[in-house]
Amino acid sequence: MKDKAFLMIPGPTPVPETVMTEIAKHPIGHRSSEFSSILKEVYANLKYVFQTKNDVFVYTSSGTGAMCAALENLVNEGDHVLCLSLGNFGNRWAKIAESIGADVEKIEVEAGQVIDPEVVRKRLAEDVNKDIKIVTLTHSETSTGAANDVKELCSIIREHGALSVVDGVTSVCAMPCKPDEWGIDVLVSGSQKGFMIPPGLAFLTANDRAWKVYEQCKHPSFYFDWAAHKKAVDGDTTPFTPAVNLIVGLNQALKMIKEEGIENMNARHKRHAMALRKALKAINLELLVKDDKNASCSITSIVPPEGLSVPDIRKIMKEDYDIVVANGQNKLKDKIFRIGTLGFVCDRDLIAALGALEATLDKLGHDFELGKGVRTLIEGLKEI
Repeated sequence: MKDKAFLMIPGPTPVPETVMTEIAKHPIGHRSSEFSSILKEVYANLKYVFQTKNDVFVYTSSGTGAMCAALENLVNEGDHVLCLSLGNFGNRWAKIAESIGADVEKIEVEAGQVIDPEVVRKRLAEDVNKDIKIVTLTHSETSTGAANDVKELCSIIREHGALSVVDGVTSVCAMPCKPDEWGIDVLVSGSQKGFMIPPGLAFLTANDRAWKVYEQCKHPSFYFDWAAHKKAVDGDTTPFTPAVNLIVGLNQALKMIKEEGIENMNARHKRHAMALRKALKAINLELLVKDDKNASCSITSIVPPEGLSVPDIRKIMKEDYDIVVANGQNKLKDKIFRIGTLGFVCDRDLIAALGALEATLDKLGHDFELGKGVRTLIEGLKEI
């Protein structure tokens, strides 16, 4: 059926009609008092969502732009940056740091695994000269669906004295992520995930410790410069021409998030992810992340049954049921498929997606009890 495709991927995520309606309106001047009024509300509500007293900057970019905005305003050539990597996006921190001349070290784990805090504690304890300036880490790894214990990791990093720089692209709005309470020094995210708007905006918040390091940066980014954005936030404006319509849509989305409540939104994501995991196991599917406590509430990665291919599963899901699930990335391409439970997703969407997956697997000859997954999902949604 045309015009009925539904995204169940880690991003872009479904967008509410009320948000799309706002985005579709005629653009307004980005230096107008009307737009400044909208920005003032957006900046205030972003603090609520990020659960911080610090300013949250809005960049017209993808989430990777915010990652660049973090490191390009902190790193000088030769600085030692330790990157804790769970997969593709953890490795992206390392690539960005290398591109600006940092001395990069990585602690990397296998796909589906998370960083052992004791490994980090040991490595930082060995750094007696305090050469490690910045530690980058991922909260929810989009490529695998694994989730680090950011609270504990940031506590260990703080004890050492380095800055923690966290990718919260698929965790902010979906999982508890509290920079002020947990001691996260820099936190970034992106619009097309839990924020329920299309791609094109990215966010960054930094605390006083990070600002002191910024002040020592010899060549801060021009476009992403923190000082320029701080000045703009103070004046309810932006340093450069922003994606006006996306910000208008963001304003509506933030009101919806605030109405639901950030804690309730986090709980909804957890309920969906844990119920989905139970249901997938019930139809004899293997999950890439084995332990629920290490699982993201945004993305679930599934290993296809023996003899079935990821392209075939995705093709039938799309062509027969108009539901899009994601392939794996890089080394995991065609080895896993990923279902997103991120953003504007409700129980109905999850039930429909799992029903379509059951029908797809049945068509491909997978051995399982038809209907058991949906039944398990419905029961799981009641329990959690």
